[in-house]
Parts: sequence; structure tokens; C-alpha cells
Amino acid sequence: MLTGVHPKLPMRDKAITKSYYIDSLGFKQVGGDFEEYLMLSKDDIELHFFLFKELDPLVNYGQVYIRTNDIDTLYTSLIDNMVPIHPNGPLETKPWRQCEFSLLDPDNNLLTFGQNI
Repeated sequence: MLTGVHPKLPMRDKAITKSYYIDSLGFKQVGGDFEEYLMLSKDDIELHFFLFKELDPLVNYGQVYIRTNDIDTLYTSLIDNMVPIHPNGPLETKPWRQCEFSLLDPDNNLLTFGQNI
């Protein structure tokens, strides 16, 4: 019965969030243009964002785990485009048999990308 999940993450500034995800990560906007809400997609995933102007990024615990089937190419493309990788999240194989890396968006939402090994 379940057909998908679309995480909702906080954003302080729609234009900054939109630019980061589209220009740096290659997402595209979907679902219309709303003043306080943003929907973005890439390949088979969709992320939603809600406006939270008072968000303190230092205490934001928004997180999403995104699976990929070609983590090496994704990682290399982000490095080539000078997208900052989280200092504690470089590409590495984890004990739970996932190859992963992480980055933080402009609002400190943690994006972790992983592939089964």
C-alpha cells in the first residue's frame, strides 16, 4: 500500500535552499511554486521543505538518508562541483555494510548518501 516517502525539512530562506539543491546538487523544482513550501526531486526521490524563518541552524537536527546505486560517481561529481562534504562524513565503508558520505545544506539539514556493499 505504501508507495513512497518524501521527507519534510526546515528551511530559513526558500531562495537559498532552492539554489543550493538545484545548482549544487542537481535537483529540479516540482509541484508548483508556493511562498512557504518547496518541493524538489532528483531521479526517484523527492524532498519537501517548509519555511521556518526562526530556525537556528546550530540546533537543527533535520536528517535524511538517501540511497544511491552509484555512490562513487555521485561523490566525485559533488567534489568536482566543489560541494562541501561534511567534515565528519567523507566517503567510507561503514560497519553496517554501507558505503556512505554526508553533507550539510544551508540550514544544517544532514544529507547522508549510502549504497549497499
